[in-house]
Amino acid sequence: MGNSGLKQHYETAKKTGVLKISQKKLTEFPSSLKQLEPLLRTLDLSENRFTTLPNEIGSFKLLKHLNVNQNRLNSLPESVGELGKLESLSVCENKIISLPQSLSNLSNLKQVYLSDNQISEFPLMFCGLKHLDVLDISKNKLTEVPEGVSKLHVTELNINQNQLSKLSESIADCPRLKTLRLEENCLQLSAIHPKILTDSKISVLALEGNLFDMKSFTEAEGYEKYMERYTAVKKKMF
Repeated sequence: MGNSGLKQHYETAKKTGVLKISQKKLTEFPSSLKQLEPLLRTLDLSENRFTTLPNEIGSFKLLKHLNVNQNRLNSLPESVGELGKLESLSVCENKIISLPQSLSNLSNLKQVYLSDNQISEFPLMFCGLKHLDVLDISKNKLTEVPEGVSKLHVTELNINQNQLSKLSESIADCPRLKTLRLEENCLQLSAIHPKILTDSKISVLALEGNLFDMKSFTEAEGYEKYMERYTAVKKKMF
């Protein structure tokens, strides 16, 4: 799709601050996008054929929402960490192997969606981001949740459909974590440390599809304490 085909989108974006150019078979970042640098708050480049994003992405200083779902990206440039106002980052259904450390600079992030990639190491760079509510790393290749996870401030963490066999007990120390999704992994019941059940804020713990049956989970140490939190939350909903 040539620049002429994008012109109408640009004219609209100048008025709204929102540019959606998904499903355009784009393989590279249009150079003409530069004219929107001082204006854009939302950029949707989903369902194209990008294999990389240029460093210039870091120049869009007002950007709050970036969506590059369903492309062919295997990495993000370090310059993404310069998007200081970014609140949501969506990079699902790509081929991302690793993430830049610079994402730790994005202090306004509220939601990060990384589902369906090739990430094999837990992204600890999101720890310490005080406004981050949701981190979705489902359908990746994680094998463990490491020690440093206790500094993650999310209220919901989705690690469904990975290859987890180790889960640090320090996940119980996450200050705001209420929903932890661990379905369809390789966890033994012994990997669920009693501290997670007795001494955390987690009130929804999704564990179906691991290497134990759910009946044995009901007999785990601390299960009753966890169920007290679970029930209290359910009561508030009705």
